[in-house]
Amino acid sequence: MITNIEEQKIDEKRELSAEGSFDEKLSVDLNDGDEALRLIGTERTTQFSEEYNAKLRRKLDWTIPPLCAAVYFTQFLDKTSLNYASIMGLPITGQRYNLVSLSFYLGFLVWEFPTVFISQKTRVAKYLGANIILWGIILMLHSVGTTFGAFFALRFLLAPSLILIISMFYKKNEQAQRIAWFYVMNGITQIFGGFVAYGISFDDGRPLAPYKIIYILLGGLAILVGICVVIWLPDSPVHASFLTKEERIAALERVRDDSGGTENKHLKKYQVIEAVSDVRTWLIVLTTMLSDIPNGGLSNFSNLIIKNFGYTSKQTLILSTPGGAVAAITTLLCGYYSDKKGERMLPIIFAIVPTIVGSAMLIGLNNSGQKGALLFAVYLIGTFGSALSSVYAYNASNTSGHTKKSTINAMTLVSFSVGNIIGTEIFQPKDAPQYIPGKIAIMVLLTVQLGVSYLLRFINIRLNIKKQEKIAVIKAQRGWSDADIQRERERHAFADLTDKENIYFVYTS
Repeated sequence: MITNIEEQKIDEKRELSAEGSFDEKLSVDLNDGDEALRLIGTERTTQFSEEYNAKLRRKLDWTIPPLCAAVYFTQFLDKTSLNYASIMGLPITGQRYNLVSLSFYLGFLVWEFPTVFISQKTRVAKYLGANIILWGIILMLHSVGTTFGAFFALRFLLAPSLILIISMFYKKNEQAQRIAWFYVMNGITQIFGGFVAYGISFDDGRPLAPYKIIYILLGGLAILVGICVVIWLPDSPVHASFLTKEERIAALERVRDDSGGTENKHLKKYQVIEAVSDVRTWLIVLTTMLSDIPNGGLSNFSNLIIKNFGYTSKQTLILSTPGGAVAAITTLLCGYYSDKKGERMLPIIFAIVPTIVGSAMLIGLNNSGQKGALLFAVYLIGTFGSALSSVYAYNASNTSGHTKKSTINAMTLVSFSVGNIIGTEIFQPKDAPQYIPGKIAIMVLLTVQLGVSYLLRFINIRLNIKKQEKIAVIKAQRGWSDADIQRERERHAFADLTDKENIYFVYTS
């Protein structure tokens, strides 16, 4: 139990004043900081060896990324299930198919901000697991719904996200790879789902139509994953039951220098205001939308595009799988490069350039009859998927303050929803089967994103330079050494300060 006298002493030690925007005194309120403060306090009291930290990281890697991957695997299988069903007898076509496609993202859009509030007030992993179980039940009910209205209503209820958990347990230079490890499931599901759908396509439709079998199978899988998440996925290092107390302390000390914080149960209005007034927030929202408009179209229409090259439904299911391999490999490579080089925006650029080229090929070779070249173009387009993985890593590495981070993640996923809703409408029935306007839209939107990505990178580099200049002023005024600065950085780490409030926070470009 922390006494008022102890809090007063800590406040007195934490006062900081400097020139410019740091004139005001800044003190840490233990009752308003991260939950981590109650376990390890404001100062580093225990040092752990590199060998110990490496062993701990391996232990985390065997628990957290696999569970996150399982969640993402089932989530993306749901999205692609409609893509498979579209050529397996689904009794919904034309504009009604477009509306069923967008209903998944409409659910994201409506529920995202309420779910951020609820998850901050509850145990985030338990809330996530409960959502997945409910979502699996709803997915299985797709096998009952045969009308447009039933499908729209059921898909509307599906939802949630994992970036916060990764950012709590991993250092900045580890986050992009770990996010890539679960986001790679987007590509793996294309391979897995394609072969499963191919096998089911040989069923004679008695007693259930093939597309209904897919929904029962995938819904059951989601329920199983949800149960595993409730049992094993930790809410934060403070509540990680699979770690010893010493390991929980070490897990928190590992991320102290990043100043990203862990969790805080208080919803702070000023952090919401800062999030929505930060120009970088809106640029990342724009980046998300620019990459997810193509995603909304391609995740629901790629099989129809391939089938139009002159293949049967069964051939299309198999021929769609290499695109998943391309997406998976690109995601892993971008995640590795992102952490290795400390970059977030350049991997996005690397991911979308091949997609621009592939889109141009699909437009230029339209009706050419060159099946091989057209298939290669479709596979090339699959690289853009890793762009969103880099966006998630950007948010995890460049935002602190639990409420601000939650708000920006929510805004990102709202943008994800809006982008995908728009994306389902760029492939209009009147443009079938070539969908040339949709392909042109993809090429143009991703070209614009190149410029947005460079701008975000430039802003973060400039912000870091300004922070270093202010730290230099403080060092000169107080006669502080680098060790003094490091001490202050550690004291600020779990105060639940935003990245703008915390002068010691370093942005990842």
